[in-house]
Amino acid sequence: MNSKGLTVMSGDIGGTKTILAVFSSRRGLQSPLAEETFPSGEFPGLESIIREFLSQNGKGINIDYASFGVAGPVIGGRAEITNLPWIVDKKTLAGAFGFSSVLVLNDLMACACALPFLEANDLSTLNEGVADPEGAIAIVAPGTGLGEAYLTWDKTHYQAHASEGGHTDFAPTNALEAGLLSYLWKRFDHVSAELVCSGSGLINIYDYLKDSGYAAEPDWLTAKLSTVTDPAPVIIQAAVDADHSCRLCQSALDVFIHALGAEAGNMALNLMASGGVYLGGGIPPRIIAALQRGSFMDAFRCKGRMSELLQRMPVRVIMNPRAVLLGAARHAMDFAAATECSRTSAAARQETLEACDEKFS
Repeated sequence: MNSKGLTVMSGDIGGTKTILAVFSSRRGLQSPLAEETFPSGEFPGLESIIREFLSQNGKGINIDYASFGVAGPVIGGRAEITNLPWIVDKKTLAGAFGFSSVLVLNDLMACACALPFLEANDLSTLNEGVADPEGAIAIVAPGTGLGEAYLTWDKTHYQAHASEGGHTDFAPTNALEAGLLSYLWKRFDHVSAELVCSGSGLINIYDYLKDSGYAAEPDWLTAKLSTVTDPAPVIIQAAVDADHSCRLCQSALDVFIHALGAEAGNMALNLMASGGVYLGGGIPPRIIAALQRGSFMDAFRCKGRMSELLQRMPVRVIMNPRAVLLGAARHAMDFAAATECSRTSAAARQETLEACDEKFS
């Protein structure tokens, strides 16, 4: 690390959008040197986005490390993006741009890295609870897909871990959801929690309620949906807009929230998340009023003999849309500090060995 501090490129790589930023350790994570958002689907891969970003923002900046939170499982520094035809590989990116080191981590793991450093105004509380200061923490994040991650305490600090729990089986908790499961079985080989608790899941719920005759689609909504490629934001807006609402959309959002609460409760039990449960992703901040009405927490707590245990767990919504970006940058800075410490320790050990050789030669 030079006298000017560490400079890192950070990225939040999602199915809908990609955010890139450059941070300096001297300025901290609240003041990036540069930041820009790109529509992911309009680019053939991450490399082309980085080139465009650097062409606009890279003059006079020497980047030491790069760290990317990506929407998909990461194995050996390589990931196939779940909702994009992209492959992100740390060796390829390091070679293409000459970065000292490239880190590729699951986007929810990046979000988990940011969680210990978020401020009170970055969060909205659904259940106050009582947090165990050393208890496990769960993150469930519905957006384009359904991301999940968690943190565990290692006696000095929290350690983030990736998960692909969003792709586990969807479990209905009432007759309506059982009908939804049967409906989705006819369309998909495997019905995961993501097919219900995500942006695409909300569309699936909407289609199920519409096709089953639960409620009619108004003409104005039919016209509006015909003009968009992603119906989810339109459905959400029509569900929460008091002046121009739609019963079908409201019902779809109600089912979504109940299913999400049940899935978050499952995650909490699987991890014994006594440190708290956090909702990330792009959808929860947009439906915060609906989440606070109670059906989410009702479904979260409805676990039989474990209901009282879940009632004690804090549940909060991450309102900061840059959590993944900040977490990826924090991960890079921690990695750099550990690398520097390792080099220093290795050098000190070598000096000791050389001194011993001279003494006993």
